Amino acid sequence: MEGLLNVVGWLTGLVWGPPMLILLVGGGLWLSIELGFFQFRYFPYIVKQTFGKIFTKPEGEGTVTPFQSVTAALASTVGASNIIGVPAAIMFGGPGAIFWMWVIAFVGMGSKFAETVLGVKYREKNAEGEFVGGPMYYMKKGLNSKFLAAFFALGLMLELIPSVMVQANSVAASASTAFNLSPLVSGVIMMVLVGMVVVGGIKRIGRVTEKLVPFMSILYLLGAVIIIFSNITKVPAAFGLIFSHAFQPAAAVGGFGGAAFAAVVRWGVARGAYSNEAGMGTAPMAHSAAITDHPVRQGFWGVFEVIIDTLVICTITALVILTSGLWLEEGAAADPSALPAMAFGEMFGPMGGAVVTFSLLAFVVSTIIVVIFYGEKQAEYLFGTAFSKKWIYVYLISIIVGAVGAAEVLWHFLDIMLAAIIIPNMIAIILLRKEVVALTKEFFTSEKYYLKDIR
Repeated sequence: MEGLLNVVGWLTGLVWGPPMLILLVGGGLWLSIELGFFQFRYFPYIVKQTFGKIFTKPEGEGTVTPFQSVTAALASTVGASNIIGVPAAIMFGGPGAIFWMWVIAFVGMGSKFAETVLGVKYREKNAEGEFVGGPMYYMKKGLNSKFLAAFFALGLMLELIPSVMVQANSVAASASTAFNLSPLVSGVIMMVLVGMVVVGGIKRIGRVTEKLVPFMSILYLLGAVIIIFSNITKVPAAFGLIFSHAFQPAAAVGGFGGAAFAAVVRWGVARGAYSNEAGMGTAPMAHSAAITDHPVRQGFWGVFEVIIDTLVICTITALVILTSGLWLEEGAAADPSALPAMAFGEMFGPMGGAVVTFSLLAFVVSTIIVVIFYGEKQAEYLFGTAFSKKWIYVYLISIIVGAVGAAEVLWHFLDIMLAAIIIPNMIAIILLRKEVVALTKEFFTSEKYYLKDIR
């Protein structure tokens, strides 16, 4: 096992080295420049058009409401990556990794906006009358490349297997810490809960996520904020660690084994990318089903998604871990997944661990529900509807396999598979950037959209 871990770790480090950093950060920055850094210039307007319109009936065509589509997308992004990926980034890359998570969030807003806009522009209606879209469609129709579309679809279809395993593993670790529950039992419970929803399609997924995502987010964040306020005097020092170790890696101390600069960047960028999914091409599949009157309006929900996921939830998790001091305890690196439950347990007693485990279960179940939907759509695109319905069971079985698997091996395999879908998607949205710019200009200069809204 150690030899396998070393080989996989070496390969992951190679994949997530300078090339991936240039593609994600450079690509997102390039898109942001071409779009005139719209995420900063129109930030108040974007907030008003997203958070301010949650309960407003949308105009236009689509299958689900914009809020349902964004909660479905958030259900995919807000999950183990926020609660478990953050401590993993800290333990394997040091506190400075959080800084790189923020960097990838800000530049990722350009990528998330672009891919969402393209997803809506090139969406189609399937045989069941539902709107479907995503990278496969804008690669096939926008770039006229069936090969790239098929490569992406197959890569994502396979990448979601270790993704599901990582999500399941995080709940199993937390449940074992909080309740001494067998990972196998946790896996079976998750498989049953997920299976009951995914067979119902995007409409049922939308109904479940629009209720589950806000509830689970508030429950977890409330507990986390209480912990941070109880350690409020340590918050400045925590931010100091994040900024001071972003370019000068932290040395070995306590339970932390130290990290080289490359590891700081790799863990921050990889966990940030996996957390907000900017550039991965997954979110457009949920956003493409939304009722909207213009692709750019739905693109704003993509920006909103990154803000909530990385800048809010990931940062709060990082402060919980850093202010509690748990990352310095002996043996912490052996199981980063257990750190949030331990922090909540120290603050609230046995009930604290239960809160994290329940929140994590809700996060993970909703995440797995949506990523299975994504995987089903790839299988449908490549092999047809009949095959896609059977492929669901591969993901359901992966839940149990992941629950009893080794965390670090799963994270490394996930990172390798992530690269296989990020590379073709980022290439596609960069090549199609002129179309995104044209649609954005149309929206902000039209009397039907932006000019009408601000009046």
